[in-house]
Amino acid sequence: MKSVSSILPLILDKVTFEAGGKRLIKEVSCVLEAGPRSVIIGPNGAGKSLLLRLCHGLIEPTGGSVLWSGAGGKDPSLLQAMVFQRPVMLRRSVAANVDYALSLRGLPSDERRERVADVLARTGLRRFADRSARVLSVGEQQKLALARAWALRPQVLFLDEPTASLDPAATLAVEDVIAAIHATGTKIVMTTHDLGQARRVADDVLFLYRGRLFEHSPAGVFFETPRSAEAASFIEGKLFWRHKEIAS
Repeated sequence: MKSVSSILPLILDKVTFEAGGKRLIKEVSCVLEAGPRSVIIGPNGAGKSLLLRLCHGLIEPTGGSVLWSGAGGKDPSLLQAMVFQRPVMLRRSVAANVDYALSLRGLPSDERRERVADVLARTGLRRFADRSARVLSVGEQQKLALARAWALRPQVLFLDEPTASLDPAATLAVEDVIAAIHATGTKIVMTTHDLGQARRVADDVLFLYRGRLFEHSPAGVFFETPRSAEAASFIEGKLFWRHKEIAS
């Protein structure tokens, strides 16, 4: 199989997004390189999900640019995938959910069967292959959403709060799948407001607050020596208190 050169790095240059007369993303600039797992953290309402959608191309920025600098004429949308916090399960079996995603890419049936079997085995869903996807538990559905994306063999996988609705055991199971996907060479870009999860998963951290990127640094550096007062307050669990003090 012929290897495809990477569409990375992804360069955001003063990316801004406005809606309803409000500036929701404010001149965010950063570079996301191949390799490390990049985790976007911040409190609810910081703009994390919105920034992820801008990166994925689901919405266009109202200012600035989002550039896949390694694309070189390739369509970057074919080399990336996204899993949402509440993924949609099709009215068909677990295996057919994965197969359908592959059929949309025009893969032949033999290759589809191989990929379906592979990702279901890797995600621990093989025993559910013939079961309706809609009767799976929430955690199993999230694993299926990851399997469906993984089968596409994306160079970049965007994950929007993938464990927000899960209990601790299901959260760790999903994190194991994310680690396995990363180990195969896929770049992970993920949002979370859970500091414990960010510490477990992140290689580098982007801290977003009120639509502005305050920090982008290696995870160890961020958690040990945050550069901004906002990041330090968030790590200490005091960001909202600080916001109220400023407002008063």
